[in-house]
Amino acid sequence: MSSGPAAVVLDLDGVVIDSEGVWAEVREAFVQRHGGEWPEDAQQRMMGMSTAEWAAYLHRDLGVPMEPDDIARGVIGAMLDRYRTALPLLAGAQAALARLAEHWSLGLASSSPREVVAAVLSLAGIDDLFGAVVSSDEVAKGKPAPDVYLEAARRLGVAASDAVAVEDSTNGIRAAHAAGMAVVAVPNRGFPPAADALALAAAQVPGIAAVTPEVVARASTGLPGSRL
Repeated sequence: MSSGPAAVVLDLDGVVIDSEGVWAEVREAFVQRHGGEWPEDAQQRMMGMSTAEWAAYLHRDLGVPMEPDDIARGVIGAMLDRYRTALPLLAGAQAALARLAEHWSLGLASSSPREVVAAVLSLAGIDDLFGAVVSSDEVAKGKPAPDVYLEAARRLGVAASDAVAVEDSTNGIRAAHAAGMAVVAVPNRGFPPAADALALAAAQVPGIAAVTPEVVARASTGLPGSRL
């Protein structure tokens, strides 16, 4: 396919793996086990945060009486254990990524810690499909700041404005849009994006299996708010 973007940059959590619920369960159990308080909107608030940001949030706002570095280690260890037991790969993810990789260079722009991202890609057998993998821990600010998307584009050697992003969350859509990328939204069912964020997307499809080369090519030339 000759038309379309210079590259496609995808989020991981909620796009490739159905993991937001797992993160919520692990963090809530950790907070409660250590005497903190877990508000109903805690997971929604943390979506897009870097490890340093959410670990500080658990300590500062949710009352976990541990240093943020220790909080991060405990939560990440529990997440890795869960993934090694059962990886919540979304249906059709591997095939969809392979199809996209036939046409464009792929990047990953994830809020998950680098070691978690590496474990997921290896367990799913898709690590060789990506030309650039960036964790929010490697940039100054997590989503909704555009940093992780800008860095992914830089590593792929393309202008951010020439790339298409695939995102599921409010903060993720805002981050990719702020980076200048056209966005294909795959709304997270458990934690649906805000309407004003969703309106920034050039296309909206029900899941990763529906992110076809045709959808990506059309989104790259579409206006925000169009629906495919």
